[in-house]
Amino acid sequence: MTDILILQERIKNSVLVGESDFREFKSALEGRPDNKKPRLAKKICEDIAEALVAFANTDGGEVIIGVEDDTTITGVPHSDEDIETMLNSTKTHVYDGQELPMVYKLRATIDGKVILFFQVDKGSSEIYQLRDGRVMRRNEKRQTVPANVKKLQFDQQEIKSREYDRQFVDGAIVADLDISLLQSLADGYLKGYTVERYLQHLGLAQYATNGLRLTRAAVLLFAKDIQRWHPRCQVRFIKIAGTELLSGEKYNVISDEFVQGNIYELIFRSWESMRPYLAYRTEFGANAQFEQKFIYPEDACKETILNAIAHRDYSNSNGIEVHIFNDRMEIKSPGALLSTLTIQDLEALDNRHESRNAKIAYTLKVSKLMREMGEGMKRIFTLMQQSELQKPKLYSNTVWFTVTLFNKSDFAPIQEEFLRLFSSFELTPIQKRIIVAGMNDKELSPFDIYSAMNTEDRNTYDREVTSLRKLNLLKEIRTNVAAKNIAFKSKIDKKRIGRFKVVIPTK
Repeated sequence: MTDILILQERIKNSVLVGESDFREFKSALEGRPDNKKPRLAKKICEDIAEALVAFANTDGGEVIIGVEDDTTITGVPHSDEDIETMLNSTKTHVYDGQELPMVYKLRATIDGKVILFFQVDKGSSEIYQLRDGRVMRRNEKRQTVPANVKKLQFDQQEIKSREYDRQFVDGAIVADLDISLLQSLADGYLKGYTVERYLQHLGLAQYATNGLRLTRAAVLLFAKDIQRWHPRCQVRFIKIAGTELLSGEKYNVISDEFVQGNIYELIFRSWESMRPYLAYRTEFGANAQFEQKFIYPEDACKETILNAIAHRDYSNSNGIEVHIFNDRMEIKSPGALLSTLTIQDLEALDNRHESRNAKIAYTLKVSKLMREMGEGMKRIFTLMQQSELQKPKLYSNTVWFTVTLFNKSDFAPIQEEFLRLFSSFELTPIQKRIIVAGMNDKELSPFDIYSAMNTEDRNTYDREVTSLRKLNLLKEIRTNVAAKNIAFKSKIDKKRIGRFKVVIPTK
C-alpha cells in the first residue's frame, strides 16, 4: 500500500513538473471546451502505443492519460472495460511477439480523477514496432515521428553499453552516495522531496523486498567512493609538445595527469584541470597591459567535456582522454558512436540526439547541467565559428568517439589579408565568411551565402545580407526577378544564380 501511495505522489509531481523530452500527456476527452466528451477508446489505445514505442526507441519515458497539455487533470471518464483495454494496449497495439520494456502501467486516482500512468524503459535489444509494422521515435521537438528501422539497429557491444546505466548494483545502498549533494538536488527539483523519493522519481532506484535498489546510474552520478564501483570514472589530460605524439627517445609528453570522481564531481574537476590549457598565450592588449588570450572558446570546451562524461560508454573500462597538442585538442570518449547516429547526422547540427546513458543524461538535464537534448553539438560548432576557428572534427571507430577542437583561424592567410581591407568595419564572424566567399570579384548566389554562413536559416541570411548592403560592402548585381528569369531559361535552381558582389572599401 505504501508503494502505491508513493507512486501516486510521484505521478502527481510529474504532472506538476509538466511535459518534457521524457514525459507526454494525453487527453481522454475531445470536443469544444464547453462540450467535452470521452474520446474513443481505440483512438486512445493508438496514442498510447505510438508514444510508448517512440519512447522505447529513444530514451524511455512516461505517458499519462487524462491530463491536458497545460497540466490540468481532466481524468479518464471511461468504463472499466475501456480502461482495461487501454492498459492492455501495450501488448495489443505492439508488433506481434514483441514486449515493450514496461516499468509501470496502471490506473491511479489523482485529485479525485482517474488517470492512466505508463512508464517504459529505453529499448536495448531490439527495435520496437506498432502492430502495423511502423517504427516510431521521439525527435528533438518532443514529437512522436516515424523512423527508419535500418537506422535503429544495435550490435552486441552497443546493447551492453545501453543497458549499463540502468542495471541494478548488488550491495549498493543509499549510504554509499553523496547524501548532501542528493538532498540539494532534490530540494531544487521539488522542495520537501526526500533523497529516496528523488532517486525513485528519476528512475535511479526502485523499492524491492530487501529495500531500495540502486542503478549503476545512481552510483556513477553520486557515489562517495567512485573507485569502489568504477575505477576509470576519470578524465586524463596529456599535454604534448608538437602536433603529434612521439615515442622512445622522441617521447614528447610534457605533462600527464588525471582527475576522477562521481559524474557530478568529474564535471567540475575536469573543467578546473582543462581550463589552464586554454589560456597559455599572453598578448599585449589595447589597454597597454599584458592579457591572457584564450586559444579556445571556454564554453565550447566545457560543453565538449560535459558531453564526453555524459555519453561515454561506461561498460568500457577505459577513461576519457584529452590530448592537448600545439594546434588542437582531442577529447576522446570511450565507446563508438551509436549506430543510430552518423558523423553526418551530428554535423547537420539539427539537434538530432541519442543518449547511450538515458538515465544519466536525464538526471543531468533535470539538474540543469545539460541543456536540451541534442543541443550540445550545435553549441560547440557555433561557439567555434563565432571565435573564427576551424570547424571541429568528429571521428568514431570501434573504440573511441573523438571531438577535435582546433586553435587555428578558420581563414587562410590570403583570406585574412583580404579581410584586413575591411578592418575599419566591425564585421561579425558570419559577415567575414560572406566577404571571403566573394573574393576575386566572384558573384555570390544565395546558395554561396548560405554555404558561407553554414546555416540554412532564412532570418540569418536576411539579417547579415541586409547589414552588409547597408554598409555598402555588398551590392546587388541582379534582382530577384532577373535571377528567376535566368534560372528558368537555364533550368537551374534560382538560389544558384549570382545576385551580389563584395565591394572593397575605398578608404
